[in-house]
Amino acid sequence: MRRLDMVEANERGDEGAREIPGAQALRRGLSLLDIVADKPGLRFTELADRSGLTRATAHRMLSTLAEAGLLRVDERDQSYHLGFRLFEMAHRVWDQFDLRSAAEPELERLRDLAGETVRLAILDEDEILYVDQREAAQTIRLGNGVGARASSYASGAGKAILAHLDPLIREQILNRLKLQRFTPNSITDRAALAQHLDLTKARGYSVSLEEQQNGVSSVAAAILDHRAHAIGAIAVIGPSYRLGLDRLHALGRDVMEAARRVSGNAGQVAMSISINPRPLGPDREDVVSVVPSTAFLGEGPTWLPNERKLAFVDILAPAIIMSDPADGSFQVHPMPELVSAVVPRRRGGFLAAMQTGLKAVDLDSGKVTAIASPEAGKPGNRFNDGKCDRRGRFWAGTLAIDTTRGHGGLYRLDPDGRCSLMDQGFHVSNGLGWSPDDRRFYFTDSGSRRIYLYDFDVERGEIANRRVFVELAEGVGIPDGLAVDTEGFVWSAHWDGWCITRYDPDGKVDRVINLPVPRPTSCAFGGPDFSTLYVTSARIRLSAHQLAEAPLSGSVFAVQTGARGLPETPFAG
Repeated sequence: MRRLDMVEANERGDEGAREIPGAQALRRGLSLLDIVADKPGLRFTELADRSGLTRATAHRMLSTLAEAGLLRVDERDQSYHLGFRLFEMAHRVWDQFDLRSAAEPELERLRDLAGETVRLAILDEDEILYVDQREAAQTIRLGNGVGARASSYASGAGKAILAHLDPLIREQILNRLKLQRFTPNSITDRAALAQHLDLTKARGYSVSLEEQQNGVSSVAAAILDHRAHAIGAIAVIGPSYRLGLDRLHALGRDVMEAARRVSGNAGQVAMSISINPRPLGPDREDVVSVVPSTAFLGEGPTWLPNERKLAFVDILAPAIIMSDPADGSFQVHPMPELVSAVVPRRRGGFLAAMQTGLKAVDLDSGKVTAIASPEAGKPGNRFNDGKCDRRGRFWAGTLAIDTTRGHGGLYRLDPDGRCSLMDQGFHVSNGLGWSPDDRRFYFTDSGSRRIYLYDFDVERGEIANRRVFVELAEGVGIPDGLAVDTEGFVWSAHWDGWCITRYDPDGKVDRVINLPVPRPTSCAFGGPDFSTLYVTSARIRLSAHQLAEAPLSGSVFAVQTGARGLPETPFAG
């Protein structure tokens, strides 16, 4: 019997469904609060339907919760939201929060999982103070245990905390620090350190590869409170010969999970650390790994017909990658900051969407030149996916580096360098594209699991009448990058969904193609006749077990779909 069915049975006095008086009412209230927390803005009828309660019971319960301040009703549209009383209660919880006690079981669990020493750290003035530790049963013992201090900028735990501080507070700390070179790997340039901390925040965990001490490396994640403020960090630390770079990154997901468990996910945002189960059945023969890359976050594929090359980016090991799917070769061009999309320019070279703005890039010389920085006043934001419309205007979206809700915008860069804000309020701005007749514009907000559809005026470069084209349910992945074929069908990569999906112009699923990796990120048509769909993927925040199940994660795949795409238009500026 389902929980709510049992509650209803209690109301009717059904035999065998007797409980402690009041327990069933408490269950009803908690269930309704869970529903509103997961989907704020629902109206009464929707809430009653989702809860499975009768209309009368739902009405009584909602009224009681509203009277208690646990729910509130928006009088403008009669929708339900969590009440402010819950926030007051949350503050009282955090006033009494004991970090060491809360972290103790996670330290032990992570030690047993990693087989390495695990430490709990806090920021004390400008240094890291270790306040608890669990040692692994290894022959090598590490110094600097409980009560010891370490630099904030060269330790894994310190960098994890610094990365999640308010940008102004972090800047003040960095300006005070004397950046000493402990080892050849220590970061002693303030600008380079700031970029590294932004990368750490985007990745979700920090890595220290012999920065504090030769022969010792670590990986750490920040513990965030209900306001998303860093109150500490958990770090796995050990000898570098056991904790090489690959293993540190493979443990990144595990330390993130431990940090989130300590605080009950209180301040965490939608940065995924879990994946859906792999679809059953053998791998498809028409899905082939053509560029065996190990990109942390491969994105933004663009076919270059003159060179017969596929350009794409690695956001989290910042680079533009030029690849040849015919022989699997590729050349990595490191970038000075996070880079999320790249398109060719009509005058030569490339236009790239980077962390701090839209920039011209000359791969031969390595020169990077700023063109537009529309979000210069938002240091916590970065650009994400971007493409050009058929008139050569570049469109790109932004998001908060830590994926905080509502911080994303959609911009249009004109050939003359003018940059305009076209829409805003997005969670994770992502894949975009246009219908073959240029009457439709598609734009993805991965954070809301939606692909939006706009009316598009190709002559004026204007969008209007935003509505939902597709909204994905839980358990099927998250819509990421997309491509539109010559028939007007939309292909969307499903992050954490192991697949790409083709939607017809009405938003109905036409077909699903399973992939051998959980995190496909984007797709683009290419090849001599644009009949090959190239799909990029990611390996970031996948555990060692998950990578063993999907070892091709980070590669580029070629899929023969039977559909064709249109050439991408270069930036006209």
